[in-house]
Amino acid sequence: MSQLFLSQSAPVAGSRIRGVGAYRPMRVVTNEEIAPRIGVAPEWIARRSGIQSRRFAGPDESLAMMATSAAEKALSAAGLSADEVDCVLVATISHLLQMPALAVDVAHRLGADQAAAFDLSAACAGFCHGVAIADGMVRSAMARHVLLVGADRMTDVVDPNDPATAFLFADGAGAVVIGPSETAGIGPVAWGADGERMDAITMTGHWTPMLRNNGDLPWPYLCMTGWKVFRWATETMGQAARDAVERAGLTPDELSAFIPHQANGLITDALVKDIGLPAETAVARDIADSGNTSGASIPMAMERLLTSGEARSGDSALLIGFGSGLVHAGQVVLLP
Repeated sequence: MSQLFLSQSAPVAGSRIRGVGAYRPMRVVTNEEIAPRIGVAPEWIARRSGIQSRRFAGPDESLAMMATSAAEKALSAAGLSADEVDCVLVATISHLLQMPALAVDVAHRLGADQAAAFDLSAACAGFCHGVAIADGMVRSAMARHVLLVGADRMTDVVDPNDPATAFLFADGAGAVVIGPSETAGIGPVAWGADGERMDAITMTGHWTPMLRNNGDLPWPYLCMTGWKVFRWATETMGQAARDAVERAGLTPDELSAFIPHQANGLITDALVKDIGLPAETAVARDIADSGNTSGASIPMAMERLLTSGEARSGDSALLIGFGSGLVHAGQVVLLP
């Protein structure tokens, strides 16, 4: 064998989440503020989504600022400094500049300029895709510590007058540090994509070459057919979640917590029933006062469960993310 291969570090037994952090914007936006603009009652929003309020980022709460703040808290919780991070991954769909990657900006703000850094684009399932990638990187010794951030300013890409989306989406960031472990703390991923339903969640106003010369480029807005997403999630995500639990060698009644993407409270209720979770399982319902924060929703909900005491360090938790594509990913993890 060549010296090139002999010089590689040895794989480790497993990986686990070492710390979690979240950033929630300052401005609280109630249903009473949004309802008149989209022609519905505040009670209708709560009944259809489980949302009572959400957070909107202000001018000084940029996507990079929120992501960095959440990352700093995750590093602190893990007891690590920025120079111990080997790779920064950011799951986001609202980084409209796209180049340079948001992860590069976050790494620089943290002082982790020696780390590899890149973004992931898997919509609301991006964080769980990132967990799978980070787990593989650590176990294969490609990296010792990976900082994974989910961050989105959905108010930048949602039409505030669209009755299908304006009441659902919000802003925020969550982050975790994933590092080596003597035993596996992250289970095998169950993931997939359903391209036949790509039109359920799309982005309008694409900057095509034909439009580029017009000088009046349309702003890119999220476009969603809610009933299609609801039907897909409630009909297929239960099985995807059970697959993740089975691949971890567990049964649903052995789970301590369930942390799904905070898409809609009704979807969460349907999944709890479909998976067969017992009543004592802690279920994340961060959507009630955070809204749907896309790639940020799972780490934000994880942080809320832990700080509230509903879940504890070392508990087994099922994560499941799903969104535009339509794509999904999930795994069982031990909470930090």
